[in-house]
Amino acid sequence: METLLTLNPLKPHTHLLKFPNSRTCSRIINHRCLYSTISCKLTSQSSKDTTKNKVVIPGAAPSLSEENENGAAPPPPPAADSRPKKTGGVVLKRLTKRVLSVLANLPLALGEMFAVAALMALGTAIEQGEAPEFYFQKYPEDNPVLGFFTWRWILTLGFDHMFSSPVFLGTLILLGASLMACTYTTQIPMVKVARRWSFVHSSKTIRKLEFADSLPKASIQDLGVVLSGAGYEVFMKGPSLYAFKGLAGRFAPIGVHLALLLIMSGGTLSATGSFRGSVTVPQGLNFVMGDVLGPNGFLSKPTEAFNTEVHVNRFYMDYYDSGEVSQFHTDLSLFDIDGKEVMRKTISVNDPLRYEGVTIYQTDWSISALQVLKDDEGPFNLAVAPLTVNGDKKLYGSFLPIGNTDSPNVKGISMLLRDLQSVVLYDPEGKFAGVRRPNSKLPIEIDGTKIEIVDAIGSSGLDMKTDPGVPIVYAGFGALMLTTCISYLSHTQIWALQDGTTVVVGGKTNRAKIEFPEEMNQTRWFDLLEYTDTRLDSLKNVEFHGGM
Repeated sequence: METLLTLNPLKPHTHLLKFPNSRTCSRIINHRCLYSTISCKLTSQSSKDTTKNKVVIPGAAPSLSEENENGAAPPPPPAADSRPKKTGGVVLKRLTKRVLSVLANLPLALGEMFAVAALMALGTAIEQGEAPEFYFQKYPEDNPVLGFFTWRWILTLGFDHMFSSPVFLGTLILLGASLMACTYTTQIPMVKVARRWSFVHSSKTIRKLEFADSLPKASIQDLGVVLSGAGYEVFMKGPSLYAFKGLAGRFAPIGVHLALLLIMSGGTLSATGSFRGSVTVPQGLNFVMGDVLGPNGFLSKPTEAFNTEVHVNRFYMDYYDSGEVSQFHTDLSLFDIDGKEVMRKTISVNDPLRYEGVTIYQTDWSISALQVLKDDEGPFNLAVAPLTVNGDKKLYGSFLPIGNTDSPNVKGISMLLRDLQSVVLYDPEGKFAGVRRPNSKLPIEIDGTKIEIVDAIGSSGLDMKTDPGVPIVYAGFGALMLTTCISYLSHTQIWALQDGTTVVVGGKTNRAKIEFPEEMNQTRWFDLLEYTDTRLDSLKNVEFHGGM
């Protein structure tokens, strides 16, 4: 008797195979170079129908010639869905993957870093924040720097405020995008792989690792104890062992990237969201912070502290023994909008005042006025003007008219001073008359006019700024130093397998590849052998007792 095997008619070709009757059959069908094994069961017909036996493949569709038990034709196959497939998500996914792969390209990231460094160097070389007339004179078109660089390049590209220019910020944003893409596509997957641990069940696989060795007469349990004592995380399952340490070293590159992003974010916020200003205030006068501070970028927003009034109580200087200025100080008081003093501090160079996000620096000084007594009358405040003689920037002069002040040829006493220590006086003919110190109470008579220098009033040069990005930059640099140190930790992995009385062990590390085999040979395995020998020696002294 023969048996009929009917295959699924939905296949491209239907085969009718005949083979001797059996309870279970297996056929390997070659169809379009695809091989599949079909297992089928034999079902017997009733005694009334003995002409043939039919083999039914579970789950197979009936043949086209078959009918169901009610004599009806089998239902037609479902019509294919004619609706177009939605490919938008697939295209977007591929595009995103492509963009990430381009941004994470190492040569591109290095080029962006060099571009940022070059722009920063250029911003250091070019004077920042000057008036356009300054650049017209410094970088004229008739004498361009390097043959092409003129004021048009500076003003068009915004290099007069380099660190908030679109070119610099755009390059910085591109570098940040590359760092994030590298972190997402490379560093995070590496950490995920490093966190997975698996056992190796083949000694051949272990011997193919960077470092491999065989430990005769050793125990996998003893190896686990030794590795645990060496700081490894140990996992054991039957005759297999897996151990690792230094996983933090795998997280460190992500931390380095995040620290760099913090630094760049803080720098960008400083460039686009800060206020800056400078003012020179004579002793005894005051000013409002908001009148001095000017916005630096489109993210700059004033705060309540801008309504604070600053009063210069006193300005004074310290001198070396040679007479040169060594340090200058300003006693400042801060008043709120209601006139209440909220803070008072004497500032100096490298010792600023900080109040609600506003920092006031001592940067310069000048002389604003001289107080004099004329023939015991006064005191009179004489204006002081800066003079430039042979390039000397710190020279100030004043003039006291005498005689008929309505005359077209007014004569008077000239006074010169370099600092607040002394005043040099000249008569109306321009001849040297003498030197007097302020507050010395020593009068001098010049052409019948008695003069006494009461005081020299100085002016304090102050720089003010608000910089919301400074805490972020500091946090970024702190994180960068910490994660850089952590990145030097080696991530070491060890696999071992008990093969009879021998332990086959191997491992790999991402750093210190030269020191790793030497370290393992000199310490770990000798510790294991010593540990095993100690256990064997202790077992010699154990007495075993048994009974029936």
